Amino acid sequence: MSSPISNKTLLSKRITQMSASATIAMSQLARDLSAKGHDVISLSLGEPDFDTPVHIKEAAKKALDEGQTKYTPVPGREELRAAIKTKFKRDNNIDCEINQIVVSNGAKQSIANLSLTMLDEGDEVIIFSPYWVSYYEIVKLGLGTPVILNAGIESDFKVTAEQLNNAITNRTKFILFSSPCNPTGSVYEEQELRAIADVVAKHDDVYIVADEIYEYINFTGKHASIGSFANVKDRTITVNGFSKGFAMTGWRLGYMCAPKAIAAACSKMQGQFTSGATAFGQLAGAHALLSDMTPTNEMRKAYRARRDMMMEKLKEIPGFKVNQPEGAFYIFPDISALFGKKHGDTVINNSVDLCNYLLQNVHVALVPGSAFGNDNCLRISYAASDEQLKEAVRRIKKGVEQLV
Repeated sequence: MSSPISNKTLLSKRITQMSASATIAMSQLARDLSAKGHDVISLSLGEPDFDTPVHIKEAAKKALDEGQTKYTPVPGREELRAAIKTKFKRDNNIDCEINQIVVSNGAKQSIANLSLTMLDEGDEVIIFSPYWVSYYEIVKLGLGTPVILNAGIESDFKVTAEQLNNAITNRTKFILFSSPCNPTGSVYEEQELRAIADVVAKHDDVYIVADEIYEYINFTGKHASIGSFANVKDRTITVNGFSKGFAMTGWRLGYMCAPKAIAAACSKMQGQFTSGATAFGQLAGAHALLSDMTPTNEMRKAYRARRDMMMEKLKEIPGFKVNQPEGAFYIFPDISALFGKKHGDTVINNSVDLCNYLLQNVHVALVPGSAFGNDNCLRISYAASDEQLKEAVRRIKKGVEQLV
């Protein structure tokens, strides 16, 4: 009789060496605690608390009623790709052709497609830190080597062109960052992006992957796209989607604009995995981009008001150091002043300890900054009601004040 297959031989190194998503893990811990009867406030997921605007849902219903339920072209329906082309020119000053656009099942898949099609073992990807939790693992999945450039709260968590210039090597394949940024809410201004573009322009084989999923949740009054700059426009891949600005997380709809060869490769890769996104969802997405933006603008105003309220209240918590985020719906306070403090037998040595302590003792779920490349911080999502946010901050303050 043969011996049982061990876990070591059953599962690939690829999966055993991959870290689970910390945001999803913390959300599950919060649900588990809620299932035991506790009143948990979860500020861990990056999900709008608003419903998808009615006119977008109506467009999907219309598409369903018209029988739009069949397979779609792998890179996306012509109607949606045409709408995205219009949007890129209108909002981002990016000129692109239809065959440069690939629609995917979420912006996350767009980034995964890029990693799997552009990277070979030994290729380096420069990731601006703090970074979205999945960037690191997606690059590893593509056999690339993540190279992390760190920026702290003193610089509004923004990496400089000088840092980038010093980090590029002959192995660098692309740089990867988001603006507005998850987890910090930081927004790279036009002059900052131009300085970064000028560095990349000196290296013919280095590309830029700009994640702009939070584009419409920007409080600066102007969104700048690095893909619009002439000296790097042919080497920039702009990634975006519908989840945040249109409150369409469950629709799983993202897209990219890339050089033709890269777009074709991503379509080829996607064709062997998921093929095209849902037919009726794509038609609703096209309607979202080309119709009334009032609901999106109203959501942005609500997020800004919440940010202002949260900033005022978080500053009252001992040991919390906060800067003002200019986009997205996150605050990323530096909580390193609390390291070494205790509550009973619990010692706070890092961001994971603090998040676990707050979840277990005051029932507020946050995400440790270590998941985003900065263990001195934690991420607070303010995509929740005013009442929940006020109560969450009250609980956090109570928990922190109990530390000695």
